[in-house]
Amino acid sequence: MSLIEWTGALSVGFKEIDNDHQRLVEIINDLSDAIEQKRDHDHLKETLGELIEYTAWHFRHEERLMQVNGYDDMTSHQEKHTDLAGQAVEIQGKFEAGDDSALEVLMPFLKDWLTEHIQETDKKLGQFLAEQS
Repeated sequence: MSLIEWTGALSVGFKEIDNDHQRLVEIINDLSDAIEQKRDHDHLKETLGELIEYTAWHFRHEERLMQVNGYDDMTSHQEKHTDLAGQAVEIQGKFEAGDDSALEVLMPFLKDWLTEHIQETDKKLGQFLAEQS
């Protein structure tokens, strides 16, 4: 069973961002499955690394779109990205230092953060970008 199910409720109405979010959901679900299957530490570390890297890329992608299109709420949106990235990297550091329980904290946090961020912050951005194109 997937940790996060992609539904229309998660769509922001802008294809590029929706595609990125679908990939994020896939990676989060891959990590969740790997945890449930009790995969080895190296596999979990690799999947977590992929999630952190893709999230950073996605944030840069959204921020470029905001900058190019003159999005008014860019600063606040970037701050939310910075906060999440910092928390995720902190958890990654704990996990890589041998604290396997760090992932148990990460998964519900990611699920809540991602769904809330998409449904509130990113929907506003998606609507703005859709109007620009």
